[in-house]
Amino acid sequence: MKNKCFFPMFVDLSDKNVVVAGGGSIATRRVKTLLSFTRNITVIAPTMTPELIELGKTGKINAQMRPVKRSDFAFAYMVLAATNDWKVNDEIYKICKEEGIYVNVADSKDKCDFYFPGVYVEDEIVIGITASGQDHKKARKLRVAIEQALEEITGEDRNEE
Repeated sequence: MKNKCFFPMFVDLSDKNVVVAGGGSIATRRVKTLLSFTRNITVIAPTMTPELIELGKTGKINAQMRPVKRSDFAFAYMVLAATNDWKVNDEIYKICKEEGIYVNVADSKDKCDFYFPGVYVEDEIVIGITASGQDHKKARKLRVAIEQALEEITGEDRNEE
């Protein structure tokens, strides 16, 4: 059977609770993307990148430097499991499936209710790109090409400032 294809859906996360388990580079990238859509982000990890720590200090996220526990997901709408421990990620996956919480496990495309897309946001335009968990480089390349094409069309360069 060919890999399953995911339906692209845009969801209002503004009042939804998002929990990110993990404090490394993947978690940091995903949190930075999510900040365009919600301020209800809790990041839980024993260690975090300096960037996540700073986002916590400035109140942009709720940063909790400790191991994750089951009760952390009690009010979550969506969970991103991005720890560097596959056993922890697997346990998070199982909890989320039991509780009916949307989950994305960063190191396992088979344990994802959704894929975290490459995202382009400019004013009211939001574009999400995915390669169905198969080729992240290809999806990123396409996102960059779309970004450049939109800059040509609108005459705006996001990197100017």
